[in-house]
Amino acid sequence: MAKRGVLAVFTVVLGFSLLLGGPAMASVGTDAKVQASISVMKEIMGIPENAIPPYLLAQAHAIAIFPDMLKGGFLLAGSYGLGVVVERDDSGRWGNPVFFHLVGASFGFQAGVQSTDGVLIFKSIRSVQKLYEGRITLGLDASIAVGPVGRQANADTDVLLRSEVLAYSRSRGLFGGVSFEGAVLQMDYGATADFYNQPGLLPSEILHSPNVTAPPVAHELDSVLDWYSTH
Repeated sequence: MAKRGVLAVFTVVLGFSLLLGGPAMASVGTDAKVQASISVMKEIMGIPENAIPPYLLAQAHAIAIFPDMLKGGFLLAGSYGLGVVVERDDSGRWGNPVFFHLVGASFGFQAGVQSTDGVLIFKSIRSVQKLYEGRITLGLDASIAVGPVGRQANADTDVLLRSEVLAYSRSRGLFGGVSFEGAVLQMDYGATADFYNQPGLLPSEILHSPNVTAPPVAHELDSVLDWYSTH
């Protein structure tokens, strides 16, 4: 029985080692990933009573959207997702997307597999600067909390005042909840280079350089974010 238990845990660890090795394939389908991010925002914001409050989007310094993250396991749980981060420029306009992957793991009595859409609202410039250093651990490098929902969410709550990042998720499957505490966001340089067809691009160049031309789907994402930030 002991050997069987060890084998079961080893199998889970091995499975998630393969799953979390996903960044090697992250450069595939970047246009589709941005399009999926647009769909996530439309669906989350489509029910005002359960949506991200527009004033939080209006005040955000950046937003991260991770469509179809995978999470599952038994005793050892893990998650992986490829998504985009969009920052506001100095004029307040949403910039071009930069690709990041999110990796998280947790221990506990849990079982199941699910697909989850995640959205992170970055409220502080410091948290965005840490993010664009290439890697950030949520809860360690930036404080994080579950964000409020609905039009009536109070802007003066302790959660909003104390947290640099607010997390939202929409889950489908058998898992009983999602936590971003301890998750690591790391820039995916390969996916970003493929999207813009320019190897070696830095986040600052994507945001500020006039020589970076983004595919049309990036402008569609900007329009959607602008709409929900102002309506």
